[in-house]
Amino acid sequence: MTRLFAVIGYPIAHSLSPVMHTAALAALRLDACYTAVETPPRFLRPILRALVLAGVEGLNVTVPLKERVIPLLDRVDPMARAVGAVNTIVVRNRRTIGYNTDGAGFVRALREPGWRPGPTRAVILGAGGAARAVAWELARWPGGELTIANRHVGRARRLAAWLSRQRPRVTARATSLDAVRLDGADLLVNATTVGMRAGEGMPVRPSALRRGLVVYDLVYHRETALVREARRRGCVAAGGLSMLLYQGAAALQLWLRHAPPLEPMREAVRQAVRTSAAQAA
Repeated sequence: MTRLFAVIGYPIAHSLSPVMHTAALAALRLDACYTAVETPPRFLRPILRALVLAGVEGLNVTVPLKERVIPLLDRVDPMARAVGAVNTIVVRNRRTIGYNTDGAGFVRALREPGWRPGPTRAVILGAGGAARAVAWELARWPGGELTIANRHVGRARRLAAWLSRQRPRVTARATSLDAVRLDGADLLVNATTVGMRAGEGMPVRPSALRRGLVVYDLVYHRETALVREARRRGCVAAGGLSMLLYQGAAALQLWLRHAPPLEPMREAVRQAVRTSAAQAA
């Protein structure tokens, strides 16, 4: 019987998860199918139920459902519960178990542009599920300083307050996006959706970027204006393809209990981005 996997989110057409996981399943020579299911938030409960009844073994969860899905699950892994966001669901015997692989995928990806684990002075743009996972991982090292910047500053304050309670040996503060300052920061992480659509501008002022800053943009399906401008100004900058790869690999391991084939997955998403860029040119 063909094994079924999927990604849910809204909108979902931009997702590269089907390309990446289809390549992985093919490399493993499994009789399996991975697809994208557009899931408006108001239909999350019935769609999730239908997928479980259809025999889906695993789901990825993307915006804006990472927080909304938690009350609908039978069990949530402690780390995902602490972060308050689920990006991976394992289905066994029609019971749903929620995990979060974003944080681990982010830390592994961040090593590629040269970041080394340790106390970090970071500015995180955004306060949603992905931002929470990023902040949680960066706060593992005592002595770090994290600034959460969000369009709605109240949400940033709530995330900073939560982080201060969970990781009291890390300084967490909040600000609005238009008041972001990068003086003294080692790392800038864009966890907003700014840059997801073609032609969008930057979530911070270009003049705020300075040589030596590490910039990581979670947007993965195109090179964003932030990444281009950061490189032009002497920053070490990378887009979110590597995080997509590593969080996806961690999800695959949860579903299959098998080491993921990283290179076919990496090549599949790179080729998809190249094709998309060529079509847009």
